[in-house]
Amino acid sequence: MPLLSRLTNRLTNPLLPRRTVRLKLTLLYGALFLVSGAALLTITYLLVLNSDGGSLSGGQSAPDGGGTRPAETAGSTPPVPPPQGRGGESTRDVLPAQAREIMELQRDAVLDDLLVQSAIALALMSVISIALGWVVSGRILRPLRTITAAARDISATSLHQRLALDGPSDELKELGDTFDGLLGRLETSFEAQRRFVANASHELRTPLARQRTLGQLALSDPDADVESLRAAHERILAAGSQQERLIEALLTLARSNAGIEVSRPFDLGRLAQEVVAARRTDAEQWLVTLRCSLSATFAAGHRPLAERLVINLVDNALRHNEPYGWVEVATADAHGRAVLTVANSGPGVPPSAVDQIFQPFQRLGDPRTNGEGLGLGLSIVQAIAAAHDATLAAEARPEGGLVFTVGFPHPPANGSGTAPQQQPER
Repeated sequence: MPLLSRLTNRLTNPLLPRRTVRLKLTLLYGALFLVSGAALLTITYLLVLNSDGGSLSGGQSAPDGGGTRPAETAGSTPPVPPPQGRGGESTRDVLPAQAREIMELQRDAVLDDLLVQSAIALALMSVISIALGWVVSGRILRPLRTITAAARDISATSLHQRLALDGPSDELKELGDTFDGLLGRLETSFEAQRRFVANASHELRTPLARQRTLGQLALSDPDADVESLRAAHERILAAGSQQERLIEALLTLARSNAGIEVSRPFDLGRLAQEVVAARRTDAEQWLVTLRCSLSATFAAGHRPLAERLVINLVDNALRHNEPYGWVEVATADAHGRAVLTVANSGPGVPPSAVDQIFQPFQRLGDPRTNGEGLGLGLSIVQAIAAAHDATLAAEARPEGGLVFTVGFPHPPANGSGTAPQQQPER
């Protein structure tokens, strides 16, 4: 039996139309009209069936077919009402049995005609309703076909196309606008990815070219001695170290963009204090004063990534500073978040160029990073902040330098309402 049923399905399914949404809507419209029409005709038939169709009124003609007699209308005598039976019986009850039988036959014939004509009308209107449902459902689903065709044709090289649906502001128009917004975000993301890949390829190619050049020069020198070869190898190792730091930064950026899986509480003030203590020597070399205003405030997130965020902000403030300048690091509770603030002195920054510093391999005045640094520090900061659902703001100081403000969300409060204890992470 299962084999027979599968064979029957294979033979019959190709002959059936494809179950599209338009066909389903058409069948739904036709079924609703058929049910409502059948219900209406049933109610009408029952009302006619239960009505007293055999009763006679006083204005009916005489049984012999004659109309109202002229002598009766000419006189002033009022018409005689129809006879009533005993106890208020109707005229039908006092008629002879033969007359009542004729009336019953006429009534049955009228009901049969009503039933047949109603069924014919219902069948005809059902066919018309199916045809109208097919046309109406096609007009309703036309924007969906436009969206489907556009989604089939649009690829990574044609994300600039838009649907731009017109018409009333209904659910289909909202769907088209949402699809256009999605295409816009995808276009921005793909363009940023292309720029990032191009810049990363350039930055990774530079240390490799430097290593190859140094090695070729050392091998082509016929008078090379131990000291020259040692110097060449040290420079090759320095280029390899720069390439290693760049790859590590790229991996950190990719990990930050992927988000965090486990969020744990940590003391942001203590974390900032550890970073500042580790950067005291660098600040002395840069002739920059480190100032701290740290308060214990707990944040939720990934402590190693948050530590990388603080390190990148402090290093950026030290590197882009001026001799005998200053860097101030502060933590506090504000607006229901654990807020980290890193401010520094330095050269003036145009307010319109603040957003540019968060782009990968971008720095002010130079689209690529050619000097000290990798050009990924603030991009990593932005990715880590987004992974922690933290707020990130940068503001140019009128006197020169920048102010970075990062607001981490607090961990969920425990039952006692006290701050959670920090758990050490390896």
